[in-house]
Parts: sequence; structure tokens; C-alpha cells
Amino acid sequence: MTAPSDGTPAEGAPKRRPQQQRKQVLLRLDPLVHDALARWAGDELRSTNAQIEFLLRRALSDAGRLPGEAGPIPRRGRPPVSGPEG
Repeated sequence: MTAPSDGTPAEGAPKRRPQQQRKQVLLRLDPLVHDALARWAGDELRSTNAQIEFLLRRALSDAGRLPGEAGPIPRRGRPPVSGPEG
């Protein structure tokens, strides 16, 4: 199944929110903290940046401060296979 040429998702394909501009933040960390964070991210198959966002979102959620409209962390990488190619 392929997506129509007008840019709409194929029938049955998951709907995505419009992509919003992501904020860039300069973060200064102790080198040992960064190394530990990078190792942890690698263990969970995430980038260091994705691990930081994951941990911040979890902390916000635990504190009851995560905005409801924040939505899930955007998926990165290859899109899922939607069926047999042919």
C-alpha cells in the first residue's frame, strides 16, 4: 500500500501531528555526567539528546508538570514498513 500522491497518509497509516519547530538549548554538563548519560543512552538505543528529553519528560510527568498537549516524543529513523512491496 502506498500513500496517495497528494501527500495524505495511506488508509490505515498512523496519523501524525504537524511537525513543530523543536527548541534548541545549550546545556553545560560535567564531563563525567555527560559520559554516564551517553552510556545510558547507548544502552537504551537512544541518542544522548533523546535520552535527555526522555528523562526530562519523565521528571515533568512524575511532578505533575508535563503539559497535556506536549504529545509523545517524535519518532526518529526509518518509517515502519507498511506492507509487502510490489
